[in-house]
This record gives sequence, structure tokens and C-alpha cells, in this order.
Amino acid sequence: MYANLLEGSESSLIPFFDISPFIFMILIPAITMRMIAEERRLGTIELLFTRPITDFNIIASKYLAGITLVFIALIPTVIFYISMHFLGDPVGILDDGATITSYIGLLLLGAVFVAIGIFASALTSNQIVAFIIAVFLCFIFYWGFWLLGSFALLGKFDSVLQYISLTYHYDAIMKGVIDTSDLVYFASVIGLFIFAALTVVKTFKS
Repeated sequence: MYANLLEGSESSLIPFFDISPFIFMILIPAITMRMIAEERRLGTIELLFTRPITDFNIIASKYLAGITLVFIALIPTVIFYISMHFLGDPVGILDDGATITSYIGLLLLGAVFVAIGIFASALTSNQIVAFIIAVFLCFIFYWGFWLLGSFALLGKFDSVLQYISLTYHYDAIMKGVIDTSDLVYFASVIGLFIFAALTVVKTFKS
């Protein structure tokens, strides 16, 4: 499959959706690394704690801000869809259903990466350290577990490792079907890291 959409023999956005997670691994940690780490470094986090808002609201607001930035970043890519739609032979041969579900999968993946990034940012007051931790965790959850399971060294546990990887569920959504189990998985991972970030914030608050 060609990485250049216009050089492919088929009207497909698969190359775009295949490479986007790796771009997100760099882009999203760069967006989230300052969200809490910088406030800890400058001491403004204490000011937030004095406001009549809960710790959860602080984390949730930063999380929603990150999701919004991811959504805005994806808007210009719609031009890829429009181009492939009209350049196909015949026009409109592009699989619209699979494209839409792939965008949904990409948003869900971005949502997980934002949660991981906020957790990493809560761990330290150093932005660079937060960025490195976030990139590492994003890689492990997206590609690391899948790679480890593909070596077939752990028997039946290999399939478990692959199932808990983001790759497994993202690829499933890219096929054009959104299964409840995939949505539950993404929601669970997001909840796990939001809870972890909240726990860390409460720890250094006390």
C-alpha cells in the first residue's frame, strides 16, 4: 500500500489511517505535556486548588481541551476524503462507511492518547520528562503489546496481549464495524488513565 494516497491503485484512505496513530504518538504528548507539569513548575496548580472546583473537574477540563485540539487537528484531513471521493474511478467508489468508522476510531485513539498524556503530565513538573513518558506509554499500549504478542512466546497469553493493545481494537473499527466491546475497551483505558491522573493530583495536593 502506497503511503502517498495519489499513487495508490485503489481509492482508499487506509495509508492515512495507518500512519496517523504514529503521528498522534508525537503530536498528542506534545500537546498534553504542559497541561499539569507546567502548572506544577510555576506553582499555579495551587491556585487552581483554591478555586471552588473539584480535582476531577480540573482533570476533566484539561482532558476535554486536549480532545478538542485533536478534533480540530483532524478537520483539515477531510480534504483527503473529498479528494479521494472525486478522484476515484468511478467517482464515489471510496468506501464511505469504512472511512467514517475509521475517523471515529482515530478520534477514540486520540482520546486515549490524551488521557495518557495528562497522566504523564501529572507525574512530573518537567515538560520534557512528561513528553517522553507519554510517548513511551502510547507506544506500549498501541504497538508494544501487539508486537510482544506477535512473537508467540507466551502461548495462549499472546492473544491476551494483542487484545489489550490499542492496535487490535483500532484495526477492528477500521474494517467498518463498531463493536460494543471496542467502545468499552477504549472507554476503560481512558477511564483508567484519567483515574490515575486524578490519583496523582490528589497525592501531591495532600
